[in-house]
Amino acid sequence: MNAQPPDRARQFKSGGRGFSAGGGLWTALFAAPFHRVLDRIDAGLEAGAIEAWLPDGSHRILGGRKPGPVAEVTMQSWRALVRLARSGSVGWYKAWEKGEWESPDPVPLFDLFMRNAAGLGEIGRARGLTRLMNRALHMLRHNDRDGARRNIQYHYDLGNDFYAPWLDETMSYSSALFQEPISGDEELAYAQLNKVRALLDRLALTPDQELLEIGCGWGTLAEVAADEYGATVTGITLSEQQRAYAVAANGCNVSAGRVRIDLIDYRDVTGQYDAIASVEMVEAVGQDYWPAYLDAIARLLKPGGRAAIQYIQIDDAIFDRYAASADFIQTYIFPGGMLLSEQRFRALAEARGLEWRDRHGFGAHYAETLRRWRERFERAVEAGRLPPGFDKHFIDLWRYYLMYCEGGFRGGGIDVAQVTLVKGELAE
Repeated sequence: MNAQPPDRARQFKSGGRGFSAGGGLWTALFAAPFHRVLDRIDAGLEAGAIEAWLPDGSHRILGGRKPGPVAEVTMQSWRALVRLARSGSVGWYKAWEKGEWESPDPVPLFDLFMRNAAGLGEIGRARGLTRLMNRALHMLRHNDRDGARRNIQYHYDLGNDFYAPWLDETMSYSSALFQEPISGDEELAYAQLNKVRALLDRLALTPDQELLEIGCGWGTLAEVAADEYGATVTGITLSEQQRAYAVAANGCNVSAGRVRIDLIDYRDVTGQYDAIASVEMVEAVGQDYWPAYLDAIARLLKPGGRAAIQYIQIDDAIFDRYAASADFIQTYIFPGGMLLSEQRFRALAEARGLEWRDRHGFGAHYAETLRRWRERFERAVEAGRLPPGFDKHFIDLWRYYLMYCEGGFRGGGIDVAQVTLVKGELAE
């Protein structure tokens, strides 16, 4: 919820920046370079504000020029700013992990960073040698066939018993699509099924048509496509854990030959299909492999066939800065991942004879989905329902990840969308 900007003069009403009593000249001189970093953040915050309590005892309001989220941050150590300046979002996470800054609710802070990304510029992005090192490590996780399998298993093979306690009963790990206006009364599982049906409706499926799902997750879309649309479904994944769950969940459909779940790379699929579905899988492909992913869709679709894709994009205006270094998500959560530049991705699709139709964005729905996941995750932690082997460090990392993503979608610089790609009738 947007709030009116706080009183920007408050810091002056209590004697300027309010160096702590007894701090003296040396404290002021030591803190001065850090306040200059804060000055740059202040200048870059066009909407919303940060209310900050600082290690030297001072209190500052950053931003506050226009209405927007108001984040509260207490910095226990100036080292947090050093990490932010050197390592961007990776360093800011490390600082949080080490207790160098804290907030009663970090989501508005992440919202502000994304909402004001253009004005903040390179603040919050790794630079210099750190940027080169982060980028080099990210490139080592590139998504050739072996790398893609390792990267997918790194995340999804944490175990079905890890995801089940905080995902809903559909085991959907992608944005739900809620009724509007979004209401807390709507069940998450209902909204997830609404998302699946909205995607499948794009394909104009008729009974007994063959559907390929690239990145089938835990099998819910395959089940709905077979049961409600009468399709024959081939789902593919690189996660052994997901495949085992999807086969079991689709037991009757598998036995009847309506659903097959294969452990295979999308580049190695053969044959042709009437339709293709792919839900938030392309983010795991990486920019270098967008052409291969779209080549596969164009090759595997029959002429006149349709592909329905749900994808996460980052604002094209900040894509180059984002792509220049590995961020927190790429470093800790999704190795090898990359959000889409919609402009670039669309151009690649159209160059392959895939007509881009009916894009629908619903980023606010992802923010709500992430909020629901975080609430469910916290309840699972409190009740001891996560499997053994996940220590406090890992739980805190996952908590931070869910807050970080929710703030990003609330800030509007990233979006989730569905689009239909149609292969020309005369295409080969």
